[in-house]
Amino acid sequence: MATLLKRPLKLALVQLATGSDKSANLSRARSRVLEAAQQGASLIVLPECFNSPYGCQYFPKYAETLLPSPPSKGKAPSFHALSDLAKEANAYLLGGSIPEYETTSDKYFNTSLMFNPNGELIATHRKVHLFDIDIPGKITFKESEILSPGNKLTLVDLPEYGRIALAICYDIRFPELAMIAARKQCFLLLYPGAFNLTTGALHWSLQARARAMDNQVYVGLCSPARDMEASYNAWGHSMVVDPNAAVMTEAGENEEIVYADLVDSKIQETRKGIPLQGQRRFDVYPDVSKGNITFEEG
Repeated sequence: MATLLKRPLKLALVQLATGSDKSANLSRARSRVLEAAQQGASLIVLPECFNSPYGCQYFPKYAETLLPSPPSKGKAPSFHALSDLAKEANAYLLGGSIPEYETTSDKYFNTSLMFNPNGELIATHRKVHLFDIDIPGKITFKESEILSPGNKLTLVDLPEYGRIALAICYDIRFPELAMIAARKQCFLLLYPGAFNLTTGALHWSLQARARAMDNQVYVGLCSPARDMEASYNAWGHSMVVDPNAAVMTEAGENEEIVYADLVDSKIQETRKGIPLQGQRRFDVYPDVSKGNITFEEG
């Protein structure tokens, strides 16, 4: 059985409290990322919209122009803050997501940026599935009023460790992305996400465990901290789930960093015990990983 994770990896999820001041959010993120690095984390994740409040009314105000890359500091302060921070922390850093404005298309996106320990951008993921829901009496939200969807599945090779997949929040509800990533030899699926008090209670943990169980890989979900005074109330409960769908660590509602030590032996043990890889019936149904797929590969 192929080795997916070349050596043990300490993962940190920073459940950050964010507000309306972008500079303050970036400063707070720096402090918590450096704290995680001091605790030995070599892959550190920030939440969805870590540099701004979450909401359609905020996306245009907080959006940054990322292309052409690298952008100027004036047009993309969060890009440069993340690059500098990854280098300072000497860690891989997934900058949750930020609102992005693309001048050539006049479109807005919800975009994740990942940097290596040298501060170099190694991956960009634009949220593929926009959060458009209407649960009567509970919540109505339509990202598509402002945002446009990305059109690529994002896989990233970390030379020392192996391959991971990046997606954002609502992307987790579409198992095809996770199935493709796992069949392309990813050991970890990362989802910065801001579920709310309705969808979080219903499906946050369930989705994390389902993606892990279906694919027998590690899954990390990183949420903003809950702020009941904000216009949108994030669920919190950032978590890491192992390949056997057991919750390894879970945050509460407030700002917190949670850690997990990932090892290849857990993937191998799980797949040996329940050998799904050799039992799939692609003579009966199609293999989604063999279709016409558009990748963003780092």
